[in-house]
Amino acid sequence: MAAFWFLVLTLFAGALSASPSNRIVGGKPTDIETYPSMVQVDYVNLFTDIWSQSCAGSILNSRYILSAAHCFVGGYYNPNLRRIRVGSSYRNTGGVIVYVEDAYNHPSYGLRGYDADITVVKLRSALTYTPAVQRTTIVSQGSVIPDNFPVVHAGWGRTTNNGLPSDVLLDVTLFTVNKKVCADRYAAIPDSPPVTENMICAGILDIGGRDVCHGDSGGPMYFGNITIGVISWGTECGNGTFPGVSTNVASYSDWISATAV
Repeated sequence: MAAFWFLVLTLFAGALSASPSNRIVGGKPTDIETYPSMVQVDYVNLFTDIWSQSCAGSILNSRYILSAAHCFVGGYYNPNLRRIRVGSSYRNTGGVIVYVEDAYNHPSYGLRGYDADITVVKLRSALTYTPAVQRTTIVSQGSVIPDNFPVVHAGWGRTTNNGLPSDVLLDVTLFTVNKKVCADRYAAIPDSPPVTENMICAGILDIGGRDVCHGDSGGPMYFGNITIGVISWGTECGNGTFPGVSTNVASYSDWISATAV
């Protein structure tokens, strides 16, 4: 059985599981001023009270963050066990910390694999905008993302499939993959989550070497300065056969706008 990547909070650490999804593999260092809407989502270790970045997200406005629903669920999930770091290029240091008041996972999440893997997170206090802290723009509802479209991912996730997370923000350019091709490939893996109409696949098809990985979940997929996807799941970071899979923001733009008020 293939190992999929996705984020799971464990009793021991709020750590990542190497089961379904997250990653920046084959990327290059960048800075938060280039991606000022990006944030780190921190988990707290239940035994040591040490916080550590485990997911990512995007600033919707001064009180709300866009991220992946699977970063805000689990047997030990509680809003008090999540916080947001904004305005820092470096993992687990710098910037400003803001705590989570609540997270509103899409009501369809959990009904069909990782379909609707998207959440709107409410902060306890408002952000102050600076050159390193800015809101994102999301794609319009129903927008169609074409195949072979250049997109950018950024994050602090693992730099190899079984490696360590990056200390500094990385980015990587990938290309969207035809949805049927992507769905057929994942369907060949026993027990794989389905690739649905509400997802975007991206990678360097049949070559690999560039991807997202564990720790990148919830982070953005960009076209220009527009957030068109939310990093969700995949298998074997950087594998040329299986592209990374993101939630298609265009399927949920109206819901996001109605929730983040």
